Amino acid sequence: MFSLGMVALPLAGLAHDEDRNSKNPPEAVYTISNAPDGNRVLAFSRKVDGDLAPASDYPTGGKGTGGSLGNQGALAMTNDGRWLLTVNAGSDEISVFSVREHALVLTDVVPSGGKHPISIAAADNLVYVLNAGGAVGASDNISGFYLTEHGRLYALPGSTQTLSGANVGPAQISFGLHGDVLIVTEKTTNLIDGFVVDDNGRAGPVISSPSSGAVPFGFSISSKGYLFISEAPQSALSSYKINANGTITSVTGSLVNHQTAACWVVLSKDEKFAYTANAASNSISGYRVAPNGILTLLNASGLTATTDAHPLDMAVTQNGRFLYSLDTAAMTIVGFRTGPDGSLTRVSATGGLPAGVTGLVAR
Repeated sequence: MFSLGMVALPLAGLAHDEDRNSKNPPEAVYTISNAPDGNRVLAFSRKVDGDLAPASDYPTGGKGTGGSLGNQGALAMTNDGRWLLTVNAGSDEISVFSVREHALVLTDVVPSGGKHPISIAAADNLVYVLNAGGAVGASDNISGFYLTEHGRLYALPGSTQTLSGANVGPAQISFGLHGDVLIVTEKTTNLIDGFVVDDNGRAGPVISSPSSGAVPFGFSISSKGYLFISEAPQSALSSYKINANGTITSVTGSLVNHQTAACWVVLSKDEKFAYTANAASNSISGYRVAPNGILTLLNASGLTATTDAHPLDMAVTQNGRFLYSLDTAAMTIVGFRTGPDGSLTRVSATGGLPAGVTGLVAR
C-alpha cells in the first residue's frame, strides 16, 4: 500500500532508539485523561482473569479539553504493538509512545495538521488524524504523517484534505482495505466519507456517501472490507462494503438494538460479532456478522451485557478473550470475558478515572 517513494524525511536530530520496543509487549489497557492542564495516558495492567490494576500514567506533552470530544478512537496502536498514538485536543497536537515491557516512553509530539484533533488511526508506518476544527472556529480536516522506526512523526505534504464541509461534526477516522482507503463519519450531515490513499500515503479528495440512518458515529472495519457504523438516535448498527474508489455499498441498513444511543462499535477478533456501546441505556448490544457482512441481533432484546453508567469507547484484547468498556459517568473501565457464541460475562470493574477521560486501547 504505502512506500517511502517520494516522501522526503529530515534526518538531522533523529535519536537512535537504543532501548528498542519490548519483544514481549505488556498485556494492558490504555486511555487518556484529556485533562486541560496536561493530557496523560493512563495505563492498566491486565491479569489472566481479565481484572485490571492501575499501572502508571504518562504525560503526553500536550493538553486535553476536560470535556467530551464526541468521538471514537482518541488512541491507536500500530498492528505490531510497538507504538501507541494519542490525540491532544486542547493543544492541537498528537503524541507517540514507544510501548516497552514495563513502561511507555514518549518519542514525539507534533502539530496535528489542523485544530482540535479527536481521532487517530495507523496502518503500518502511516498515521492519519481527524481534526474537528469546525467545533472551535476553524475547519474540519484529515492530515497524514509518516511514523519512523524511531517513533518520530513527519507530516506528509499534500495529505491534508477537507471533509464535506467546514463544520460537519466528525466522529472517527480509520483505515480500511489494508490501508488503501480512509473512512470518516460526519454526525451532523449524516454522511460517510471515503478517501483513497495513494502509494505515497497521500489521501485523495473526499468522496461522501449517505448513511443508512441519522448521526453515523463510531465504527469498526473488518479485514474483508466490511464497515460497521452505529447510528445514535435510533440506536442501530448498519453494515457496508467499502469499495476501492472510496464509495460504500449498503449491506444491512439500520438494524435497531432496542437499547438507547448506540455510539461506539468494536468487532470481535474473529470478526464474527460486532458490539455497540449504548450510552443512555448503560448496555452493550451484540450482533452476529455473517461472512458477507449481513447483521443479525445476538439477543432479541438487544441486551447482551450491562455496563456501568454511560459507556463510551470499547476495546477488545489482542487475544480476543476480553472486551472492555469505558464508562465515563461512573468513571470506570468494565471488563467482560467474550464467549465463542458472542456472549459477554462481566469479570471486572476498575474505578477512579478522571472526568473527561476518552479513548480506549487494549492489548
